[in-house]
Amino acid sequence: QVQLVESGGGLVQAGGSLRLSCAASGRTFSRYAMGWFRQAPGKEREFVGGISRNGGTSYYPDSVKGRFTISRDNAKNLVYLQMNSLKPDDTAVYYCAASQASSYYRDHARPSLYDYWGQGTQVTVSS
Repeated sequence: QVQLVESGGGLVQAGGSLRLSCAASGRTFSRYAMGWFRQAPGKEREFVGGISRNGGTSYYPDSVKGRFTISRDNAKNLVYLQMNSLKPDDTAVYYCAASQASSYYRDHARPSLYDYWGQGTQVTVSS
């Protein structure tokens, strides 16, 4: 069992930056690949970043590539999402999630692949 708690959301102007954090409970954090998703009102949950168990490989969709960076600290049970050059379209609730799936390298963008989810943190980007 893994519990995830996100923090770091807030209101920021377009062009600004935010860093989200996700704290995981338990001693098995390094067994999980981690992902960040977002969901805006009326839209489906969207993958915005993923990272392998040891942090050696990261994944991004084209919509955030070059602007968002995911990282993790297995010693502290933390995963981060650094978001730069934010746009109003980035406004959403952001969730972190944990996956043990062996197919993570291929299926990391699929919400159904993840076993545990945090409660989400709101990010609002004003124009």
